[in-house]
Amino acid sequence: MSATTLKTVGSLTKKETNISIGIIALLFFIFGFLSWINAILIPYFKIACELTHFQSYLVAFAFYIAYFVMSVPSSYLLKAVGFKKGMMVGFLALAVGAFIFIPAAMTRTYELFLMGLFTIGVGLAILQTAANPYITILGPKERAAQRISIMGICNKFAGILAPLLFAAAVLRPTDQAMFDSLAEMTDTDRSAALDELIRRVIVPYAVVGCAMLLIGLGVRYSPLPEINTDEESEEVAETNNGKTSIFQFPHLVLGAVAIFIHVGAQVISIDTIINYAGSMGISLVEAKVFPSYTLAMAIIGYFLGIAVTPRYISQTTLLRIVTVLGAVLSLLIVYAKGEVTFLGHTADISIWFITLLGISNSLTWAGIWPLALDGLGRFTKVGASLMIMGLCGNAILPMIYGYFADGYGLREAYWVLFPCYLYLVYYAVYGHKIRKWSL
Repeated sequence: MSATTLKTVGSLTKKETNISIGIIALLFFIFGFLSWINAILIPYFKIACELTHFQSYLVAFAFYIAYFVMSVPSSYLLKAVGFKKGMMVGFLALAVGAFIFIPAAMTRTYELFLMGLFTIGVGLAILQTAANPYITILGPKERAAQRISIMGICNKFAGILAPLLFAAAVLRPTDQAMFDSLAEMTDTDRSAALDELIRRVIVPYAVVGCAMLLIGLGVRYSPLPEINTDEESEEVAETNNGKTSIFQFPHLVLGAVAIFIHVGAQVISIDTIINYAGSMGISLVEAKVFPSYTLAMAIIGYFLGIAVTPRYISQTTLLRIVTVLGAVLSLLIVYAKGEVTFLGHTADISIWFITLLGISNSLTWAGIWPLALDGLGRFTKVGASLMIMGLCGNAILPMIYGYFADGYGLREAYWVLFPCYLYLVYYAVYGHKIRKWSL
């Protein structure tokens, strides 16, 4: 791609900036819709494909390991063809992944579903590698967390809708009775019932596949400008003189680890909550709303962040507050006990501390990105790809949770969250300041 076609952020008109933010907001909505639907897919596949907890969390593993595989190749793709053509390739991958669900459902083959989820993850890895550095630099640095928070609202609002719409499309009020009687059915009757259940995903994912193709074409021919994300000020260029690798930026590497831990902890809080509710005797039909509660808390957190930063509190100070909050809540999940009735649900109080993690998790992502990408200059695209690689934490940490859930219990497995939030506190307080590796 010719460098003459690139624009600097400072050269964009207000109209171009607003159009860019609007298009990127659409991308974040799509990220949220396709990512947070996993919260309902995990218990759904657990029943339909007769899986253990560990096996069911392969949904998250297959989906998010694609970020580890594709993040660096995505950065080179975007450098070669530009943002808009690269995004179109990403949407094409999303469509292919959605269409793979059709033969997977026809044969009730879990491995095919995992392949479809991996392909969707590949598409999202490309789109995330483009969108996150784009929105981070699209305006004043001190307002980066505010812009990312706005994108987060789009992401989490889609996440609220996704499991509810999926549940409405594939679940029936009478399904719980069928779930309860599966163990008593003959092998033939159980297989027929589960085949009928899993084939309900065909129409929704066929619609998603077609929609991704159309949106990909729309973005390709949209007025989204090709901006120079590698632009350097004189001060940054002087500081980075002689640097040849992104691994010479400790605050970036530690930030990528923070993203790995943050997203993994966030997915645990959302994708495990339905199964945790089930352990309290709450049916899947009722429990489907709990991920939406957690995501609603995240949206509240984003609005709080937009309201107070940077006018009343810096984005770094806010990051310190929410990471400490996450550590406290993770302890309360394990130790706080007692049955309460709230919003029409009778459950152990610990489940509500899981939903409150949404507030902590919402502002963590927005706080880490600008700190990690600060001062990278020409290393921004590759640095962003390293950050996106950190999204494979979504694949690894839920598997660790699932292992402990099978071995020690669903509540006890939430212990994995506490060390995660301790590291995030470290990065917020000290890690982001490190500019040289000490011997």
